[in-house]
Amino acid sequence: MAKRHIKRIAVPRTWNISKKTTKFITKPSPGAHSLKMGAPLSVIFKDILKRANTSKEVKNILNNNEILVDGRRRKDLRFVVGVMDTISIPKTKENFRVIIDAKGKLALIKIDEKEAKRKVCKILNKTKIKGGKTQLNLSGNRNAIIDKDDYKTGDSLLISLPKQDIKEHIKLEKNSVVYLIGGKMVGQIGNIEEIKGSNIMLKSKSKESRSTLKKYAFVIGKEKPMVSVEEAR
Repeated sequence: MAKRHIKRIAVPRTWNISKKTTKFITKPSPGAHSLKMGAPLSVIFKDILKRANTSKEVKNILNNNEILVDGRRRKDLRFVVGVMDTISIPKTKENFRVIIDAKGKLALIKIDEKEAKRKVCKILNKTKIKGGKTQLNLSGNRNAIIDKDDYKTGDSLLISLPKQDIKEHIKLEKNSVVYLIGGKMVGQIGNIEEIKGSNIMLKSKSKESRSTLKKYAFVIGKEKPMVSVEEAR
């Protein structure tokens, strides 16, 4: 029988939780995000949003209220929610996006209802399928079937939620806006100055130019971000 909990001391550093309270914490069900880049709804509501104290209270919230993840209702407290996912609570008219902050921790930022209906997904891989079409394998364990293959690995798609219609193709190219989800510059936003092999040169908001690995770059806009990944100031 699979274990239903894991030790707090063993959870990834990205989980923004206290490790000096209870010994165990809810183990997420297998899902669209890795253990490092996502956390179960139980952890989201207890440790990040601070809306519940126990797993029983989280169950009550999920069963008695409409809680939407990327526009679809979820009732499983073990359901894993990860970077770029949206969480909506219609009853309180609240919407959040999951991000990874400058400290490398999973966090939630408030977004408006309009933005909660769109999401940016990174193209991780491409596969040719029958009929000459191409399947794009996206972050968050999503797929998109396209007729004309003008897309490259590393590019991003702006999709609608919950239908997942493609609204925009955002290329990984010079001047594009990227959000870094790993490395020493994790959580930062900047514009691409140059792409060279597996590295990119990025100009941050402070106008400082720094190099990082291309694999950490998540394209979120052409000249400005198409979605929010940091708190409004």
